[in-house]
Amino acid sequence: MNATSPAAPPGRIVLLTTSHRVAPGLLSWPAWQALHAADRVLCADGAHPQLPYLREAGIAVDEVSPSAEELVDACAGGRTVVVVSTGEGEPALTDGLARLAGSGRVHMPELELLPASYDLPGARLLDLVQVMDRIRAECPWSSQQTHKGLAKYAIEEAYELVEAIEEDDRDELREELGDVLLQVVFHSRIAEEDPDAPFSVDDVAAGIVAKLIHRHPHVFGDATASTPEEVKEHWLRTKAIEKRRTSVTEGIPLGQPSLALASKLASRVRTAGLEVPLPLRDGIGYELLTLAVRAEADGVDPEAALRAAARAYRDAVRDVETSGREAETSDAEKGDDEE
Repeated sequence: MNATSPAAPPGRIVLLTTSHRVAPGLLSWPAWQALHAADRVLCADGAHPQLPYLREAGIAVDEVSPSAEELVDACAGGRTVVVVSTGEGEPALTDGLARLAGSGRVHMPELELLPASYDLPGARLLDLVQVMDRIRAECPWSSQQTHKGLAKYAIEEAYELVEAIEEDDRDELREELGDVLLQVVFHSRIAEEDPDAPFSVDDVAAGIVAKLIHRHPHVFGDATASTPEEVKEHWLRTKAIEKRRTSVTEGIPLGQPSLALASKLASRVRTAGLEVPLPLRDGIGYELLTLAVRAEADGVDPEAALRAAARAYRDAVRDVETSGREAETSDAEKGDDEE
């Protein structure tokens, strides 16, 4: 390619990017304007999902993969060329354009990156569902898993999430949230295969959406709530109507950690306005129950409080171990000096 004269109009290159998570054809107005105004539209992928919609709109698309030099030449004379990027983007083309621009020998066209569609919030969840479908079908381990077999992992991931929160580790928090989310999607994928009562991740999402709307009448209805306590009252009242429970203890999982169980029972009792005396019996269990109830009344999570104390104890253990090793090293060095 010959160096372009600085006086010659260099033209314009528009790199048009789209999201595979948004339905083809749903492009932004600036994208449609650029496509209709272009002198030429190129796309290296003949199976690109946007192409049928572009052609239906009367836009001619050439299925070619130009080099950087060829693309610059195509813009000569002030022409505008739109490149519809493939799913992987156009790294070879953009690298080539960068090399040409850096050479100083070429009068480069104006280069614009134009996003034609944007992912909506939560769009990457679609990728997770798609990846989970493939793993379930092709992975020898994942394809054999059951709800019961995976149950322990849900508990482990939940504990790791709590630890990341308590350690205030943002990177770990993001990762552990992903691990918890994986459990939801994995179980939902397994549930699709149930011959008697199948459900999908969409059913799971629809269920929680309906529940959230119903239990937040102060947000989606005519009810009012100006304090967290009033919000909780709405939640418990609608929940009681939904579940038709005869006791405040119904729905409390007895398999949860004992301090959390005691705290949850105390919370239900206090919220319901019941006067329930604690059982007065001897033993460490009843002493812990008293402490858990007192913590809940004071707004303290006894599980979190005990974990914090346990971490402090762990640190103290490590300090003693470190001091012991340092003392052993010091004694050994003294022995060497004496010899």
